Amino acid sequence: MNKQIIFNLPVKDLDKSKAFFAALGFTFNQQFSNDQAAFMVVVEDCIQAMLMTEDFFKSFTNKAVAQAREANEVIICLSCESPQEIDSLIARAAAAGARIPHPPEDHGFMYDQGFEDLDGHLWNLVWMAPQA
Repeated sequence: MNKQIIFNLPVKDLDKSKAFFAALGFTFNQQFSNDQAAFMVVVEDCIQAMLMTEDFFKSFTNKAVAQAREANEVIICLSCESPQEIDSLIARAAAAGARIPHPPEDHGFMYDQGFEDLDGHLWNLVWMAPQA
């Protein structure tokens, strides 16, 4: 079995978060989803996320849950196939309600831009030139 990355994100409104990420083209595996969590497929057989209601997320830890709009613990970085894919995802994220904190950065060998999802989690999209 190949290694996979599955990360858990607390969300305030599971249905709104599912709609937001569906607008970006992510899919959900209903077999591992319920009214407390949704198993989101970011990259088939490689990267998934479990979107969890805050109360359900809290049941897995005795630590306080960071409020991503106020503090940040992680930036989720997703590689893309091209700068155009980044621009397309950013446009869809903005249309679905994301906050876009900065314009795209083009360094020649690398192109990136990010967004904050509905709960304030930071996502960074990056493309690296093959020759870099």
